[in-house]
Amino acid sequence: AAAVLSIGLGAALAAEPAMVADTANGKIYTDAKGMTLYTFDKDEAGKTNCYDKCATNWPPLKAEADAKAEGEWSLVDRTDGTKMWAYEGKPVYTFIKDQKAGDVTGDGVGGVWHIAKPD
Repeated sequence: AAAVLSIGLGAALAAEPAMVADTANGKIYTDAKGMTLYTFDKDEAGKTNCYDKCATNWPPLKAEADAKAEGEWSLVDRTDGTKMWAYEGKPVYTFIKDQKAGDVTGDGVGGVWHIAKPD
């Protein structure tokens, strides 16, 4: 059963880079491990401005080199040659201080970080 589960999960991840979780904050996007995804107000559409210390604290949701944009999910090029995911043009990140699935400690940090939520 475990092998079937991992194959199913792989197929799900290929379709969308994130999952939707139902939380006290409503429906939110999470990575495959259930960690909350965030957007950064200082990013521009289709461009990340989070590097160095920012990217250490707010790890980008990395995309595989062969990942393909689909629906509201697109790919953003990073200056190091890697790609990351964006929802509706907004790059998405996890937060270093979130310890477990469902944590939302990054929401509102600096007034510029917000939970990524489906429309």
